[in-house]
Amino acid sequence: MTSKQKTFGLANNRHQVAHWLMQVFFVGLMIGTTRVVITPFAEQEFGLAKDSLLLLSTFVISFGVVKGSINFVAGHWAERLGRKPVHILGWLIALPIPLLFYFAQSWSWVVAATLLLGINQGLTWSMTQTSKLDITASHERGLTIGLNEFAGYTGVALGGLVSAYVSQWLGLKTGLLIFGLAIISAALILTWLSILETKPWTEQQAQTTSQQTVSEPTSSWHVFKRMSWHDSRLLAITQAGCVEKFVDALVWVVYPVYLYQKTGDLTLTGWIISIYGLVWGVSQLITGHWSDRFGRQRLNVSGMAMTTLGVIMMPLMQSGLGWSVSAAITGFGMALLYPNLSAAIVDLSQPAWRATAIGIYRFWRDIGYAIGAFVLGLSAFLFQDLTAAFWAVGMSMAISTVWLAVRG
Repeated sequence: MTSKQKTFGLANNRHQVAHWLMQVFFVGLMIGTTRVVITPFAEQEFGLAKDSLLLLSTFVISFGVVKGSINFVAGHWAERLGRKPVHILGWLIALPIPLLFYFAQSWSWVVAATLLLGINQGLTWSMTQTSKLDITASHERGLTIGLNEFAGYTGVALGGLVSAYVSQWLGLKTGLLIFGLAIISAALILTWLSILETKPWTEQQAQTTSQQTVSEPTSSWHVFKRMSWHDSRLLAITQAGCVEKFVDALVWVVYPVYLYQKTGDLTLTGWIISIYGLVWGVSQLITGHWSDRFGRQRLNVSGMAMTTLGVIMMPLMQSGLGWSVSAAITGFGMALLYPNLSAAIVDLSQPAWRATAIGIYRFWRDIGYAIGAFVLGLSAFLFQDLTAAFWAVGMSMAISTVWLAVRG
């Protein structure tokens, strides 16, 4: 046990919670910069046709594979090195990203920038979630993750919207350069000055919890097997996390193409996509707390079903209002399931291997980016119709919802 007794709870650690919420907001801003402008960037700078969806999806596939893998590594490193060093490393790796966009000579430069973005996101977002869970009480887990994802996905939504306006004002390359460097610089400075290491809280908790036993294996491989196939509840939750990322891949790759084709207006496209992110982000302020009161499973299954509905509605709508309503329904469904799938994983893990469990869940979840981007790109290519991507994702979500309902 540390020399000074640590106190748990959101109120007792409110200053550190606030600092970590600011960090995940910056993490969200960083990924948000690519959400709206990548499609016009690909077309204007490299002549990548809008109907080359399978090729366009390569940047999301690379992002998902890298981020998923780094999530696993991040949890392992966090147990050994601490949360703050891993978080700082994530921001240092992000520094070349705006420069790669600015000096890009081909689409491969964009893919390379996305690889670094995946590393940045895997290291930083994992640490914001893990660190807040370290210092809050067990009955606040849903609320804690809800606050984390609220700040992060509000950042994603605002990052996409701001990047659309900045890019129209300064140009695509200059806008991405200035906005990206401003985000990374602010995040690094605040991390160095304000963030405390939270690993001592988990060391104290691991020594005092009655659930932790000396003989229980805690190796990364043991936890990986347990979550990936040995434990049916953990597997059901993990597969749901993987498949729901198909939706986010759809929003990232297809929504900008589909909506820009329909509207011809980049800022309107940005607003509709931002509605999805803002509803998702803001609603998590309450949905995480709901799961602390009413349980995780009910909200997780409801969220999967509602997200499925929102995805299917999008290609059926014919107006800005209809697309906005569809985006809002999808966003609220994500808000119901997103923090509470993570909270369910935390409920079933122990302090000594919690960061590893979170990392493994996030590994499988973010691999869903890659799988989903490939599925939607392939479906659109085979049927030569963008709407096929919506139906492929909707069907995958429906099957995953049933699995979670039966086994979760």
